[in-house]
Amino acid sequence: MRLQGKAWKFGDNVNTDLIIPARYLNSSDKDELARHCFADVRPGFVEMISPGDIIVAGNNFGSGSSREHAPLAIKGAGISVLVAQSFARIFYRNAFNIGLPIMESKEAAQSIDEGSLVSVDLATGEIVNMNTGQQFFAKPVPRFMREIVDAGGLVEYVRKKGLTGLGAS
Repeated sequence: MRLQGKAWKFGDNVNTDLIIPARYLNSSDKDELARHCFADVRPGFVEMISPGDIIVAGNNFGSGSSREHAPLAIKGAGISVLVAQSFARIFYRNAFNIGLPIMESKEAAQSIDEGSLVSVDLATGEIVNMNTGQQFFAKPVPRFMREIVDAGGLVEYVRKKGLTGLGAS
C-alpha cells in the first residue's frame, strides 16, 4: 500500500495532550475529535490539511496518556500515515489498533520539510520526498498489521475474520 500526501512537520515529544487537549475528551467520535486535533499548538489544523496528508515528527511522538483519542483524532482529521524518529510505545500500539499506520525513520523525519510531497510504501518501508527525490527506509509494516490497518482497526479486523468469541467458555 502506497500512501502519498503533503508533509506536516512536528518536533520532539509531542504528547497526547498536544494532539487532543483533555477538555475535548468527552467524546470518542473520531470526527468530533478531529475538529480539535492539535488545537493548542496548531489552531485550525484540520482545516489546513487535505485527506491523505502525512505527519512527519521527531522523537517520542505520542507520549503521555494511554488513551486512544490521540490517534483517533489524527486519523479522523484525514492523516494517512505518521513518520517519526520514534513513537511512545502505547501510542504505537493504539495507532495500529484504530487503523492508523505509523513508521519510524530517523533520516526521513530529519530530512523532510513541511510542505514536501511525501510517498510512503507500508509494505516495503520506502519513504520518498517527491520534491527532492530523496529515498529513506523504515522497517516495513508486517503484513498482519497492514491487514489490521486495511480493515479499519483491530476491532473491524476481528469482526471480518470472524474471530469474535475466541476464548469464551
